[in-house]
Amino acid sequence: MTMKKLITGIIAGFIIFASCTDDTVTISEMRCEYMESPVNIDTQHPRFTWTYQSTKGDMMQDAFRLDIATSGKALEDGIHFWTTGRVTGNTSNVVYDGTDLLEPHTKYYWKITSWYGSDQTVTSAVDSFETAIMRHSDWNGQWITDKHDKSFGPAPMFRKVFNIGKEIASAKIYISAAAYYKLYMNGEVPNSEKLDPGYTHYDKRNLYTTIDITKSLHKGENVVATVLGNGFYNEDAPVATWDFEKARWRDRAKMIMEIHVEYTDGTTMIIPTDETWKTSTGPHVYNNIYSGETYDARKEIPGWNKPGFDDGNWDNSVLAKVPSPLLVSQTMPPMRVTKEYPAVSMQAFGDTVFVFDMGINLTGVCNIKLEGEKGTKITLTHGELKKDNGRIEMRNLDIYYKPMKDIEFQTDTYFMKGEGEESFTPEFTYHGFQYVEVKSDRPVKLEKEDLTAYFIHTDVKKTGHFSCSNELLNKIWLATNQSYLCNLHSIPTDCPQREKNGWTADGHVAIDLALLNFDGIKFYEKWMDDFVDNQRPEGNISGIIPSSGWGYDDWIGPVWDAALFIIPDALERYYGDTRAIHKIYNTCVNYLDYLKNRENEEGTVTYGIGDWVYFDTQTPTEYTTTCFYYWDYVLMTHFAEITGNPAEPYKKKAEYLRNLINEKYFNPKTCLYANGSQTAQAVALALGIVPSADEVKVAENLNKMIVENNYHLDFGVLGSKYVPRMLSKYGYAETAYKMATQETEPSWGNWIKLGFTTLAETWVLSPEFRDASVNHVFLGDISAWMVNTLAGINYDYEKRGFEKIIIKPDYIKDLSWVKGEYQSVKGMIKSEWRRNGDEIKLWVTIPANTTATIYTDQIKEIGGGNHEFIFKDKL
Repeated sequence: MTMKKLITGIIAGFIIFASCTDDTVTISEMRCEYMESPVNIDTQHPRFTWTYQSTKGDMMQDAFRLDIATSGKALEDGIHFWTTGRVTGNTSNVVYDGTDLLEPHTKYYWKITSWYGSDQTVTSAVDSFETAIMRHSDWNGQWITDKHDKSFGPAPMFRKVFNIGKEIASAKIYISAAAYYKLYMNGEVPNSEKLDPGYTHYDKRNLYTTIDITKSLHKGENVVATVLGNGFYNEDAPVATWDFEKARWRDRAKMIMEIHVEYTDGTTMIIPTDETWKTSTGPHVYNNIYSGETYDARKEIPGWNKPGFDDGNWDNSVLAKVPSPLLVSQTMPPMRVTKEYPAVSMQAFGDTVFVFDMGINLTGVCNIKLEGEKGTKITLTHGELKKDNGRIEMRNLDIYYKPMKDIEFQTDTYFMKGEGEESFTPEFTYHGFQYVEVKSDRPVKLEKEDLTAYFIHTDVKKTGHFSCSNELLNKIWLATNQSYLCNLHSIPTDCPQREKNGWTADGHVAIDLALLNFDGIKFYEKWMDDFVDNQRPEGNISGIIPSSGWGYDDWIGPVWDAALFIIPDALERYYGDTRAIHKIYNTCVNYLDYLKNRENEEGTVTYGIGDWVYFDTQTPTEYTTTCFYYWDYVLMTHFAEITGNPAEPYKKKAEYLRNLINEKYFNPKTCLYANGSQTAQAVALALGIVPSADEVKVAENLNKMIVENNYHLDFGVLGSKYVPRMLSKYGYAETAYKMATQETEPSWGNWIKLGFTTLAETWVLSPEFRDASVNHVFLGDISAWMVNTLAGINYDYEKRGFEKIIIKPDYIKDLSWVKGEYQSVKGMIKSEWRRNGDEIKLWVTIPANTTATIYTDQIKEIGGGNHEFIFKDKL
């Protein structure tokens, strides 16, 4: 073999990690509760994180001090509300654990002082966080509704007049609704949130939102106004399968709000919701989260949300029953319109039917602009496919929909007022679609430019990117990210049209692609709260969370329920944060106690579903259930150690189950598990079940299966998660790559070849349109594989939260370049490599205050900074 050489920097044979100039270090990305300068803190133990920028890059924190004060001057003068004192180590995540309680509606200021190098110091800029309403008992507002029953269609509208007589220093609204609110302040919309607040088990927990309205108020008369939507709180008669119309929480839409005004003279005023608020109904005549919204512009009430309107004939509000014992601040990102998509084409079928193509599958609603006669009925039906004749195809989506009179699936209805150009955008629903069929009961004129789609989803911050020389993989990666965002609506959903449910396995198999691409800790911590609220007294959880009571059946089972363990573990792996584990621990204890009572004579459980939507070969579900039951105990052992609880019983049970699996399902002669499926081998390898002496042979068999199947996959959701990863882990990345880049079915590439811009629910769409959504993310972990394997960006299992980084690309022969990046909790990580003949050049960026292991033709340990490696490719 030819002697390989490593060149780092620009001088062959030398390692140059950073410039020789003096280092300049700054503290950056200061966050409280993973938010920048938040105003909505309601926990007594907020978390603080920060990163470093270093011109040399290899700076390591030796110690830090966090100081908190109640004013910027007090902080400057060293008059602290709380300080950590000097804490040795390189952690950049600390929790407030002072003895003094944080006060509500108080702004706190904080800064970091850090020691590094030869006792050098750096001090951050001053940042702040503000508390909101800290306790349920602190609320002045009361829940209000109107006099109508839950079955009454028109949406309730509310307004309140108040006067401002002095100069305002600041003003905030604290608002919750069951389910959604549309807010106006003096006739204008002061916030960007959509379908707010987030969806919960409404009888267990409600979320409130904090909105700064300082710029929306003026001296004199002011008016705050709202319209409320039903969402999952007041689902109408059975239009879908999941029993939301029977929900124990179902009631007429209601809200609670209070406005806090602080004047420049230090005095305050609070305007709470109570029975003095005025209420009526208007043009929002019907809304349903599954079907859509009906808006009658003829019923609009001019000026109702502005000062000067006479509401003398409106009713007083009615005090409503408090929906739940918990009213907590919504600290996950809200849903917003993140992008507008103009139609790319429009086909007219006469002058009453028009089909618009948005060019991409997305979730949200549309804005339509048109002119027509008063009373003209316009419907907008949203779908993912078109028929051969160009009309919209709905059979792949409405299979579970139970039609009601005048209520169609994914259809919004608008009645025109006939006053020139009109514009309509639904407020209290969302759809999954690429195509929109607009129908009118009278002739109208429409052009392509008259319809615009609004992409609505939980507005998580983008943190990852991947691209390479294979355009097919780039399109798969983009489609995966689009599918993921399309299924983010305050919970992670399976599909954004037919179900809109938080299926648990969909959540846990997608967790790596989620956290590698988006800053998701607050989003998933909220979902873990939903798991706590979902658990029944006997300990079981449902397959969809939240749930009105549907989905606790045995047919779903432990493979799905494993999200209870896998997601909190993932949050620790990516963020080094254990709060979710501490909060979920008792729920996990109760769940395992429940399963213990369900065990068979062998000491395991075998019910439920497993490798869902498999292509041809079904892996036995009793095998996959037992494997994930074992994995529950492995993770529970870790959880017990973290929380200071006895871990040994969980460890022993995990060992017992591992031995049981190997005794019952493993053939030591053939080195095959269960029925020899691709999924069976990959799951055993991924979960650490295979005896160490047999790992190589099991992996070899897995590789052989793919090769002999002409490099095609034959698995379902579990195999999609674990097969590519295990092939790469055991040296068969080339096989995984060939499988990932196939364009004939079954494959990810085939979906792209068919023109899909999101991922499908099944490898091959059913001609009978059974469960044939083309916007599911649960087969998309291949995109996380691209980042982990092709770009090689990984965390170290022993030093979680990217305190130690692993850069280990597989330098695939068919690829000439790969580029990946990830904004970790520790800072930006980049990995880019390019091939030039038999030479590979690798560029790596490692955040300050971390270390990394780099795999080229050698293994190198490095610190932070920008690094370059040149080496010969392995032939």
